[in-house]
Amino acid sequence: MIEKKRIAILGSTGSIGTQTMDVLDSIEAKPVALTTNRNIKLLEQQARQWQPECVTAFDETAAKDLKIMLGDTDIRVLGGMDGLMEAASLPTAEVTVTAVVGMAGLLPTMAAIEAGHDIALANKETLVCAGSLVTAAARQKGVRLLPVDSEHSAIFQCVQAAQGNRIAKIILTASGGPFFGKTAAELENVTVEQALKHPNWSMGAKITIDSATMFNKGLELIEAMWLYDMPPEDIEIVIHRQSIIHSLIEFVDGAVLAQLDLPDMRLPIQYALTYPVRLPCKMERLDLAKIGHLSFYPPDEQAFPALRIARQAAARKGNAGAVMNGANEAAVALFLERKISFLDIPRLVGQAMDSLPYQQIFSIDDVLASDCAARQAVYTQI
Repeated sequence: MIEKKRIAILGSTGSIGTQTMDVLDSIEAKPVALTTNRNIKLLEQQARQWQPECVTAFDETAAKDLKIMLGDTDIRVLGGMDGLMEAASLPTAEVTVTAVVGMAGLLPTMAAIEAGHDIALANKETLVCAGSLVTAAARQKGVRLLPVDSEHSAIFQCVQAAQGNRIAKIILTASGGPFFGKTAAELENVTVEQALKHPNWSMGAKITIDSATMFNKGLELIEAMWLYDMPPEDIEIVIHRQSIIHSLIEFVDGAVLAQLDLPDMRLPIQYALTYPVRLPCKMERLDLAKIGHLSFYPPDEQAFPALRIARQAAARKGNAGAVMNGANEAAVALFLERKISFLDIPRLVGQAMDSLPYQQIFSIDDVLASDCAARQAVYTQI
């Protein structure tokens, strides 16, 4: 009997986390650690079904309630950031899926790398904020950073066909979100409800808002820079409304390779967990005749300045990614609370980028300090 692959899933109750749970039977895997922020009802269900060694609720109050809920089991219940880091670095795990949203994923990811786990990376912010530190730690520990995002998985899959040939350019595709074709003036009175209606993907609130502002694609640009050691000027972004081509690479001779699939995260999740082996995936197959046509457009950086801001952060490196990301997380939270307008998000992020000094980063503490300063810079403008 083949032993099941042991996996720690950070953010198991979120969009990526629940889809990761969907593929476990197909790939003969078992979760040994599961975590949530505060969705303890779903985490309890997952825990009872899969019987992991431990579960964690990042919210300390939720962790106390979860401990009572699972009191009739032998499952250890942890709480807070310490609990998240312990779950991420559990000695019995081979792979850690980092599906925690936002800056909260950085410390657990570093803990998992330190423990020698391969990383199925779904947390963009880890590389955006601390790319130089994370990639250096992964090289030192000999662990693999396996991308889960559909775009970076597409690039990763295309790179397998490169066979050592030099890649001239990465082409990231973007759906354009719910406001494709809108002018800045037309975005003045966008509501939270409108921004949360993504045309192709079902995602959590924060990522969906990032898609609407196009900060999500800016984060992916910086992530690609670190994952593939590619200068930001060689990373192109193109709007592809159908979300069928997930990204492309261009070789020095002009040949372009693309990875195509339906907008379903289960395939990239599964490939990250089974690489380099491919296994059957329980999802609908792509039917090009049914799709009919594929369209492409240049992004509008006047209406969506997030892309310009992200390119500035990518060019600066150092703490610029942490500043941009921290300011964006703060601004998105304020928008979701209806305290600022949609266009205030890039405005506040741009102001934080302009007002805070550029610094090199030498430690995680440097990253956390820049993140904190960026959030404060946003709050002081409200």
